[in-house]
Amino acid sequence: MSAFRPARTGCRSVLAGAGAMLAALALALPTGPAFGADLVVSAAASLTNAFKSLAESYERAHPGTRVVLNFGASDVLMQQIVKGAPADVFASADQEAMNRAEAEKVITSASRRNFAANEVVLIVPSDSKLNIGSLQDLARPEVRRIAYGNPASVPVGRYTRGALEAAGLWDAVAAKGVPAQNVRQSLDYVARGEVEAGFVFATDATVMPDKVRVAVRVPSRNPVTYPIAITSQTRQQKEAAQFVDFVASPAGQAILSRYGFQKP
Repeated sequence: MSAFRPARTGCRSVLAGAGAMLAALALALPTGPAFGADLVVSAAASLTNAFKSLAESYERAHPGTRVVLNFGASDVLMQQIVKGAPADVFASADQEAMNRAEAEKVITSASRRNFAANEVVLIVPSDSKLNIGSLQDLARPEVRRIAYGNPASVPVGRYTRGALEAAGLWDAVAAKGVPAQNVRQSLDYVARGEVEAGFVFATDATVMPDKVRVAVRVPSRNPVTYPIAITSQTRQQKEAAQFVDFVASPAGQAILSRYGFQKP
């Protein structure tokens, strides 16, 4: 069997990926003034399923608005917005990516709010026979490959690194590491059995319950909270504010809860 060769995710490849995604967005998303009431929402990859449902529900309540969703690693989305990619709303999987967006002045600070919470979990393939039940088990020799989001650009990777550093295990795990470009790629690696274990958000683990199972719930030094904000470039301030309000509303929170998200 050929050796598994994960995509390299160093700083150079992350920037290259951001550039490629920006070029794709230029073709796929509205450019210049938005037509009609198209609302472009850039959201963390872990929000994919929940935000698709949120968008559908929002469109039913606002028939004149079409929500265009763009998913990816939070840092990559932030860089796209900095480079001029169209976006009216930005939803991040951690505070650091939103802090950077605020420092770059690409969001409206007054609109920023937390709308969801999550937790990091260690998952294994559903048919794994390794009996992994603790973070310390990752140091065992039979655990050869461990997937996690690249800490340089992926929030779940930053949470993972913090937890492993606190446990004195970061160096041991990094030596076996298979860095992923976003949390869903880490999930895919585990689901396909290409790694023995991987770190994802708890909500991602529920996406493929027949292919992965949670082995460890990982304590986090920092709360796993999701902020959302209106971008400073939006020309649809009212519509963007309405969408953010909907996400935080009881109806929006009920949808997020269905996908495993907790209240912030």
